[in-house]
Amino acid sequence: MKLSSMLRKVLACYLLAACASVASAQGYPNKQVRVIIPFPPGGTLDTVGRLLAQKLSEQTGQTFVVENRPGGNGTIGADAVAKAPADGYTLLFNASTFTTSTLALKVPPYDTVKDFMPIALVAKAPLAVAVAKDLPVTDVRSLIAHAKANPGKLSFAIGSNASAGHLATEQLRRAAALELLIVPYKGSTPAYQDLLGNRIAGFIDPILGSAGYAKAGQLKVIAVTSAKRVPSMPDVPTVGETVPGYEAFSWYGLWAPAKTAPEVIQKLNAETNKALAGEMKERLISNGLVIETGSPDDFAKFQRDDTARSLKTIADSGIKFE
Repeated sequence: MKLSSMLRKVLACYLLAACASVASAQGYPNKQVRVIIPFPPGGTLDTVGRLLAQKLSEQTGQTFVVENRPGGNGTIGADAVAKAPADGYTLLFNASTFTTSTLALKVPPYDTVKDFMPIALVAKAPLAVAVAKDLPVTDVRSLIAHAKANPGKLSFAIGSNASAGHLATEQLRRAAALELLIVPYKGSTPAYQDLLGNRIAGFIDPILGSAGYAKAGQLKVIAVTSAKRVPSMPDVPTVGETVPGYEAFSWYGLWAPAKTAPEVIQKLNAETNKALAGEMKERLISNGLVIETGSPDDFAKFQRDDTARSLKTIADSGIKFE
């Protein structure tokens, strides 16, 4: 049976599109790639994102340039990626806040599942419970006692709404029945400035953000939020050693706009996993991060599971967004 002229044309178009996609992936990248980080420079997210961009540049021979697009609790930068051409030359590097940041908006500008293609999970980041150096506490037990002796007066920063640090703070507040004064900031950098200046009492944020300040004696890290102690800070106890069952963490990943060619996604996934297999891996581990590589499908499942976990924490804690 002969194929109709129209059917032959349709098949030819599909074959041409497939060939073009493969050819595009084989030559990818052949120009500069933008990696948008939707928060200000200087935080843990920015540090890890720049390390990854540098390694990808070295491996591919093309420049992966970081562009900070802060604002809107991370939604402004993410929206720019969602609306960018799906050609692999505009990527999003973001933290776990990505899956919950739109909850604070009446009309979200994008759908985190439908408008993005997961590329790779880069790292999980246990958080550190950091307190001002002059605060009269030395561990979680004394922190709880001090907070209960001063109900509603102990101020804890949050870097952004629904961030891992925000949810971890709410988990601690609820688990230990504390009355804390939650102070929102636009990013972790200004929060640390006030913590170092003793203008706030505490801040729960990824370990990489507070480790340097702790070593310099500018603040105190009294606990980590992971289930087990962190190898880079073996003498620092977990929150769970005082509050049984407590665990919290942030994580970092890489996304592309929806409809990006699967071959490009696979290429970026392979290059990211390669970057995390050498010197960068050791550097991140030494700063308390946990490397968990995998396929784009693995990352998509991880994102779904973590979103469900975060939504449960928000519901259980009664977090309300303005």
